[in-house]
Amino acid sequence: MEVRSLHEHAGGIGHGGSQPIALAAGALIVIVLGIGSIVLWRASTGTPPEPDRAVVARQLQLKAAQASEQLVEKTKGLEVTQQESIDQLQVVQDQLQTLRRQIAAQQADTKHLSEQVSSLTEAIDGLRQSFASVQNTEASDHPPSQNKSIRTRFHAARGAHGKARKINGLKTQASG
Repeated sequence: MEVRSLHEHAGGIGHGGSQPIALAAGALIVIVLGIGSIVLWRASTGTPPEPDRAVVARQLQLKAAQASEQLVEKTKGLEVTQQESIDQLQVVQDQLQTLRRQIAAQQADTKHLSEQVSSLTEAIDGLRQSFASVQNTEASDHPPSQNKSIRTRFHAARGAHGKARKINGLKTQASG
């Protein structure tokens, strides 16, 4: 067996003890470089940090609330418009009912008047028939020459009476 000297033995430990320190220093440098590269990468890509995300979320909530309010307002406007349309439709329906009643009344009046006209026509036809039968009865009772002479006498009397009036009228004008 070999005996080693204390110096050699101490050198071995000293040499072995420096390796973990160098290893730790290298690891520390790699960690620092990694953190630095991550910070540079985030800064260059423009990824917003967490507080900016909260602001964006609030803005989105505000936009959603505004859109919701606009929808509520438009819905209320549509409700008002719909109610106005319903009211106008009701007025038109009432007017239509009134017109239907008036037309029905006019049709009833027309039917009544038509019945009256039919009754009057029947009465006139009855009078014509009775007049014709009276003339036929008179014609059979009196010979035609007598009817002619009665008519001639009537016209002559009427004509004479008319001439007397004209003469009296001229006398009145001449004296006046």
